[in-house]
Amino acid sequence: MSYYNPQLIYLPKILDKRGNLSFYEYPGQIPFEIARTYWIYDVPGGEIRGSHAFKEQQEFIVALSGSFDVILHDGKDEQKFSLNRSYYGLYIPKMFWRRLENFSTNSLALIISDHMYNDTDYIRDFEQFKKLKNE
Repeated sequence: MSYYNPQLIYLPKILDKRGNLSFYEYPGQIPFEIARTYWIYDVPGGEIRGSHAFKEQQEFIVALSGSFDVILHDGKDEQKFSLNRSYYGLYIPKMFWRRLENFSTNSLALIISDHMYNDTDYIRDFEQFKKLKNE
């Protein structure tokens, strides 16, 4: 499995009549050790989250509840991933612009990262991102 491009990663799904269970572990399902976990919830209708890229940080995003779209840009092309199941997630390598939108009511986005929060790792200007990415 190549980890240079964004990709959906399907997680183990243990079926049980009492309720299903899914999980992720390093290195079994995700390609990095977890340094930070955070979640996004109670997003008002029409709002957009993200709109940035990371110089070094990798992420894995799962829709634990509800649905939302993740729009990724590689500096030239854009692609959309719709997340709406808790048994798969989206791996995002460093240097991909991301935007989360179209949140359904009561959606819950779980994000795991291989880095602790570091404001200097963020690229918040899209034109600067494209310039860095295409150098």
